[in-house]
Amino acid sequence: MSGRPELKCTIHPFGTLPKLKYVVVCSVYEGKYLLSRHKDRDTWETQGGHIELGESPLDAAMRELYEEGGVKDMFLTPVCDYNGYDETGSANGAVFLAEIRHLGELPESEMQEIALFDELPENLTYPNVTPV
Repeated sequence: MSGRPELKCTIHPFGTLPKLKYVVVCSVYEGKYLLSRHKDRDTWETQGGHIELGESPLDAAMRELYEEGGVKDMFLTPVCDYNGYDETGSANGAVFLAEIRHLGELPESEMQEIALFDELPENLTYPNVTPV
């Protein structure tokens, strides 16, 4: 365990939770999961992050997918809303599925690398949330 609080989540129909703060993008390229590895961690995670002021969840998902995966050409589908929580608090977000048409270069960001997986690896940054 990384010393962080244990993150969990509940799933809700898309568009039903108020005050969305985050997006999560589950990305697939040629039948494989695309995951990113942060420079400060040795674990793998989906792309995603904060929704910026004035940004729609869809726009945030496209931006995060580029920043953390190098993806510019994709088809995004809304999947669900979620409430992520731990002992310190909670926040709402939206989940999207990205069907990647072309995989580009990872831009300079907080991510060290991207990789494709046939199935989710065991060393996930959010092991209680990513499989959900």
